[in-house]
Amino acid sequence: MPYFDAASAAPPHPVARQALLAALDEGWADPARLHREGRRARLLLDAARETAAEAVGCRPDELSFTPSGTRALHDGIAGALGGRRRTGRHLVVSSVEHSAVLHAADALEADGGSVTRVGVDRTGLVDPAEYAAALRPDTALAALQSANHETGTEQPLAEVAAVCRAAGVPLLVDAAQSLGWGPVPEGWSLLTASAHKWGGPAGVGLLAVRKGTRFSPRGPVDEREGGRAPGFPDLPAIVAAAASLRAVRAEAGAEAARLRALVDRVRARVPALVPDVEVVGHPARRLPHIVTFSCLYVDGEALLHALDREGFSVSSGSSCTSSTLEPSHVLRAMGVLSEGNVRVSLPRGALATDVERFLEVLPGVVDGVRRHLGAPPVAPAPAAGEAEVVVDALGKRCPIPVIELAKVFDRVPVGGLVTVLSDDEAARLDVPAWCDMRGQEYVGERVVEGGVGYTVRRVS
Repeated sequence: MPYFDAASAAPPHPVARQALLAALDEGWADPARLHREGRRARLLLDAARETAAEAVGCRPDELSFTPSGTRALHDGIAGALGGRRRTGRHLVVSSVEHSAVLHAADALEADGGSVTRVGVDRTGLVDPAEYAAALRPDTALAALQSANHETGTEQPLAEVAAVCRAAGVPLLVDAAQSLGWGPVPEGWSLLTASAHKWGGPAGVGLLAVRKGTRFSPRGPVDEREGGRAPGFPDLPAIVAAAASLRAVRAEAGAEAARLRALVDRVRARVPALVPDVEVVGHPARRLPHIVTFSCLYVDGEALLHALDREGFSVSSGSSCTSSTLEPSHVLRAMGVLSEGNVRVSLPRGALATDVERFLEVLPGVVDGVRRHLGAPPVAPAPAAGEAEVVVDALGKRCPIPVIELAKVFDRVPVGGLVTVLSDDEAARLDVPAWCDMRGQEYVGERVVEGGVGYTVRRVS
């Protein structure tokens, strides 16, 4: 069964398995102790730290191992804000950061601090000039991911680091998705990553803090990991994480070229095979193994289940797969279609034959889900009729409001209007995205009883 969800968790690298088993035999003792077993464990821990620091591009004494990437982000943000509390309590983040960063930002605001969320363009890129404009005299920290976890878009880190450095503001980089593929550009002050993203074991994160960066750990601390990650370290997992990171980086050049060719094929073929599909993310500035697309008139959860039945494990940022029925914050920030969203993230070693079979299966799967939901035929023929149509989709969830819009659109002459009434938050994103994909004019929204009215004008 092809596993195409490496961006969530990469399959264990063979080197990780070998190192984990070896370290279970040799690294079970407390590395803080002076006896023979403790010294042996300490040697393993020091070697793992040196290996990871080399990949990160920092000194070994600047790097700490944490229980997860999320913990590294939370501790890194809290420690940097604490270290610069005399400067202020203002944090700058992008609107497409991992939820761990955004949750930390929410907690800062709830505690009386302030946050500026810098927007992105339709490809998911931030503008360094907007980052520069967001920095203030009381800015204690800025945060920016190296590459997005949903779309693969790589951010202009070097440019943002330069504007932060000029303003005297430390920059925290979430490198979870990119560290296994290559070094992060210079200029960062703090960096975090997570081993399960590159094929290491879950439960190991990295937190690097450059010398000279003011940092004050929050909460009770002890002598381990420079006070940044208290508690007994999972030494076998740390050894496996460092060994697998070195292994995947050694393979990264050749494997990136191979996977990029497969992803390029998916990006080109999906819109040709499946009508009404939008491929999202930057077309060139992206990680080699991730491609994301959204399908009109499709329930994202139903689509993922249908693909799973065909033997393909993929992921989604669609609002329809969320227990809260909220659109993906990444897709919402980009202003792209959120319904029927599929993220394909190829693991190392992914086979071209599996990608070809995915492309063969996908059109029938999408068509089956659309027919089940009662979606209209693709590109209905124009017909004269009412000058304005109101569609009542109140109480109906994604993707039904857009399906209902498409069903009646052939009744509207050129210049006519369709207003969709909906109380689904996803409609605010999906109706304008539908207009962009179909070449129609999105007029705007207005509050109506029970929800919001979204108005579209037919232009062709």
